[in-house]
Amino acid sequence: MSRTLSTLCLIILAITSFGQKLSKDEKKIVASVDQRMAEAIAFLEKVVNINSGTNNLKGVQAVGMEFKKELDAMGFTSNWVDMPAEMKRAGHLLSEHKGAKGKKLLLLGHIDTVFEPVGESKGWVRQDTIAFGPGTSDMKGGDMVMLYALKALHDAKLLDNTQILVLLTGDEEAVGKPLDISRGDMVRSADRSDIALSFEGATGFEYATVARRGSSGWRLTVHGKQAHSSRIFTPAVGAGAIYESARILHRFYDELQEPSLTYSPGMMAGGTTVTVNENGFEAETSGKQNIVPNTVVVHGDLRFLSEEQKERTRAKMREIVNDNLPGTSAEIEFIDSYPSMSPKEGNVKVLTVYDQVSRDLGLGEVKPFDPGKRGGGDIAFIAERIDALDGLGAMGGGAHAPEEYVDLTTLDEQIKRAALLIYRLTREEKIQKR
Repeated sequence: MSRTLSTLCLIILAITSFGQKLSKDEKKIVASVDQRMAEAIAFLEKVVNINSGTNNLKGVQAVGMEFKKELDAMGFTSNWVDMPAEMKRAGHLLSEHKGAKGKKLLLLGHIDTVFEPVGESKGWVRQDTIAFGPGTSDMKGGDMVMLYALKALHDAKLLDNTQILVLLTGDEEAVGKPLDISRGDMVRSADRSDIALSFEGATGFEYATVARRGSSGWRLTVHGKQAHSSRIFTPAVGAGAIYESARILHRFYDELQEPSLTYSPGMMAGGTTVTVNENGFEAETSGKQNIVPNTVVVHGDLRFLSEEQKERTRAKMREIVNDNLPGTSAEIEFIDSYPSMSPKEGNVKVLTVYDQVSRDLGLGEVKPFDPGKRGGGDIAFIAERIDALDGLGAMGGGAHAPEEYVDLTTLDEQIKRAALLIYRLTREEKIQKR
């Protein structure tokens, strides 16, 4: 366990109170979850069977409309927020329940998946207590956990006078650009809220997420002097582009390693001609064994836990890139994607409420998950603005793969924990007085 996580665990132990018994209202919430489980699973099956790959704009909106109908029936006011046509993104569902009791909450999810209609072989397939299908765990399962937690509160008439915003984004798997438009509603919603809860897939029943890494792309372009291979290393020709790229990548590997930081070259092409396709994921190249190559292009990924770590690493990468071998030059470009969700004491305090809920339900301790094992997520766009907790969604696995699945046996427990967390946060003044 990292030093950061060890510190967070000590904070939790220091401020976690002894177990509380469930109140009368909380028992009503739990009973409602039990009564609605068959309905909850049927709803999940329905939305999983609607293809909502990020580029399937109609499919993404169709899933959003299923959630809109259910939220509006509970007294929420919902609107579909379109994105500009040139962004080629479907938009988001933004729902609001107005009130003034307790903490103001922002609940986050996403309704797109990585599975586009072309090549998708199947939808929902249930095998006993496991259900396979696109988005079962990432993250229609988490969206369903959120929805049915709210339904349980509504059944018990405990949503009254609470302010809860629900934002289901339609492009989490491939964030629309520019970010100030695609994530503008999220930022504005965060500024109206006290705490954000995200229902991304759970990382294990005994864990939740108080911090997760951000992500950035990088593009390295290396130039050399094309010449006959017999003249390589001469003063007139130098080392060539491929040797220079190898030097740079080796120094990245050798000099940048530190906790929670990764920097992976994912695509590399080199030779005398290199053409990178518009999508950035494919390239065509040519060359001969008796020619010194003049061009190398490398596209990579950078993951970081804080903005300070990101900027410090970028500065070191630029320094390495500029220390060229003879006869070569290189430049590196960075492309921002997801910011980091840095660990904060406020996030840990939200986790302590969740941990207490879990204990009171007899479901055991909940600890902070190692952020070095998590990638980027939507919540990071607003995590520096308000306290936040992630990883509250469905338990499953195989995300982004044909064998993606959800464990149906844990859904009721996840819904109960989410519902009681929302309930206690919206009554936080009462909790503080106990």
